[in-house]
Amino acid sequence: MRSTILTCLSIGFAAVLAGTGNEASASYKVTHSYEPAPVDLRVPVQGRKLLTMTSQQSIGDAKSDAHQITQRAYKQIGIPYRWGGMSPKRGFDCSGLVNYVFRDVDEVDLPRTARAIYGQKGNPKINRSDLQPGDLVFFRIRSRSVDHVGIYVGDDKFIHAPRRGKNVRVSDLNGSYWKRHYIAGKRVLPETLAKADLPSARRYE
Repeated sequence: MRSTILTCLSIGFAAVLAGTGNEASASYKVTHSYEPAPVDLRVPVQGRKLLTMTSQQSIGDAKSDAHQITQRAYKQIGIPYRWGGMSPKRGFDCSGLVNYVFRDVDEVDLPRTARAIYGQKGNPKINRSDLQPGDLVFFRIRSRSVDHVGIYVGDDKFIHAPRRGKNVRVSDLNGSYWKRHYIAGKRVLPETLAKADLPSARRYE
């Protein structure tokens, strides 16, 4: 009787080992296939347009300096004017706003005043019809030379810190006041790659 029980146990144990071995063998046969991503990744932008990024481009390259400049300028809207101000906490004067917005752009080192920025060598004048987002626009208001500067953001609009008692805002180059005082536009970005996106709802003067 004992021998019969032992024999059955031996057979059952052997069957279990055999089954485990089969499962282990089967697990080693599992393979995983991997296909690399295509070189060109086409991501839909605004429904119809495509933004193409190749393997040689980084995600940061997708946004031009002009785009980043205009977006940073829009974020300052509503900050109060303050003569000599160069930060959101202290407020901005016109050239302080420009210096703040352009401060992290490589190869761009701007003087402190509107007059000095206008006179800086190496920044070509741009016809008004050729202005691109990120260009600077200059005005003569109270003096015989340039004394005001703003950041062009497209569609004949520019962002600036107007004067005491006013906040940073968007104004229209076609407005009678600014059209009368307009002097010139200048390009300070090393390369304007694309027209920056403009927020749809903003306050205009």
